[in-house]
Amino acid sequence: MAAINFFLEDTAYKLKNKLQLKRWIKDTIISEGYKLGELNYILCSDEYLLQINRQYLNHDTYTDIVTFDNSEQEGIITGDIFVSVDRTQENAVKFNVEADNELHRVIIHGALHLLGYLDKKPADKQLMTDKENEYLAKKAF
Repeated sequence: MAAINFFLEDTAYKLKNKLQLKRWIKDTIISEGYKLGELNYILCSDEYLLQINRQYLNHDTYTDIVTFDNSEQEGIITGDIFVSVDRTQENAVKFNVEADNELHRVIIHGALHLLGYLDKKPADKQLMTDKENEYLAKKAF
């Protein structure tokens, strides 16, 4: 069943424009030649995501996103994407951008990971950033 869900863990953050966000994410997936399975975005605190990072990835660092690819069928993306609202808000100040814009960048970053984009090597990171910018420019809200 095609669905994009938003959940909150250890945060009182109020997500705005949920329907527009879902449409934008789905349009991104389709424009990349994939179909939507089920995406679960879990918006959480820094501490919650740190525990996820430690438990599942053996990383003892704060991060803004952790993406788990649960896809079982070629061409259909399914996954769980954990996003630290604390980290995106802090990064928005650091990079001098609107908090919602930084949150949206990280949200689409997670979808792009599931679409096969990487960000460990400099060339991959540049392509990921270019794709983020491309889809952020298409956001109509």
